[in-house]
Amino acid sequence: MKTLQSVLIKPAGPDCNMACRYCFYLEKAELFPQTKIHRMSLKTLKQTVKQVMRQGEDQISFGWQGGEPTLMGREFFERAFNYQRIFARPGQKVSNGFQTNGILIDGDWARLFKEYNVLVGLSLDGPMEIHDRYRLLRGNKPSWDRIMKARDTLLDRGVEVNALSVVTNYSVRFPERIYNFHKENGLNFMQFIPCVETDPLDNTRAADYTVDPDAFGDFLCSIFDLWISDFKDGRPTTSIRYFESVLATYLGMNPGQCTLMKECGVYLVIEHNGDVYSCDFFVEPKWKLGNVSEGRLSDMLNSDRQNTFGKIKGELPTQCLTCPWLKHCRGGCPKDRIFSTASPPMNYLSPAYKKFLKHADPAFKKLAGEWMQSKNQTTRN
Repeated sequence: MKTLQSVLIKPAGPDCNMACRYCFYLEKAELFPQTKIHRMSLKTLKQTVKQVMRQGEDQISFGWQGGEPTLMGREFFERAFNYQRIFARPGQKVSNGFQTNGILIDGDWARLFKEYNVLVGLSLDGPMEIHDRYRLLRGNKPSWDRIMKARDTLLDRGVEVNALSVVTNYSVRFPERIYNFHKENGLNFMQFIPCVETDPLDNTRAADYTVDPDAFGDFLCSIFDLWISDFKDGRPTTSIRYFESVLATYLGMNPGQCTLMKECGVYLVIEHNGDVYSCDFFVEPKWKLGNVSEGRLSDMLNSDRQNTFGKIKGELPTQCLTCPWLKHCRGGCPKDRIFSTASPPMNYLSPAYKKFLKHADPAFKKLAGEWMQSKNQTTRN
């Protein structure tokens, strides 16, 4: 039986104050035609937080995402964090992650995040010309200056910030520039998300901003080499979530990142109206599990529908099942199994992961060996 460890909440649903060309979530507004503006009610917020705290593990994680969650206003999140305190069990620990485009971030938001120790994911694709290629305001206006102002505001007030960069057909050409840009601007925690989307007018082909698999493989190899070269005294000075998750697979540990797990469905997504879905990338009627006002989250997590969803991860073509990198890849995210004639379909990014893992394998084995040796020495002492 699965236990509730984390939830991803979208309090403003698909609503956003930007118009990024590659965004996949704006179209989800079609699921909620009753109103043009989508906002979670305080009643739904209270019910959601209460269920998560009462049914969750001793360490529970909340992710706040969108759309753009800052559209809810600070008071909404002050209530959310207060509900976490009210409904927490004795000794229960809670963490909050907040993904934002940064447009509305000011000193008051930063103080709130600092007070409640919130990890902020700031969507920033890199230097100005790279970021403004696709991350645009309405009217095709650039957004980079405003995001950099948000970065300054957050870091100046001691907020922990993670740079989230989408890797597109354009940005994939500049791994060193993007990595060094983040480092030079105090963003030593980084995530790189490959953009894989179908053409809006023809779902049999990739959108023009989708990253090329071979190029993404090269990108990962370059970023990895930069990451390794920045180690000091055997320890990383920058944090790359994907690399750390892959390293966990070499150590036989839980990788944390769901794309590297054997099964999907380890967390739940809760929309603004309380509807619960299997995954952020599968917010669609087929994978709707219920509503927080009508059922228990733990029951939805262990429902037949969620278990069926989880098993999709293991439905892989022979090429994957016989691949020497399977235990470090697990076929990638099922959302990327597109443009494939194999049955079951192959992950579009499979060539990238093969190229990267072959390149990084010696270093990962060395790091894993050093970690185990250090752990054994600590145990003996």
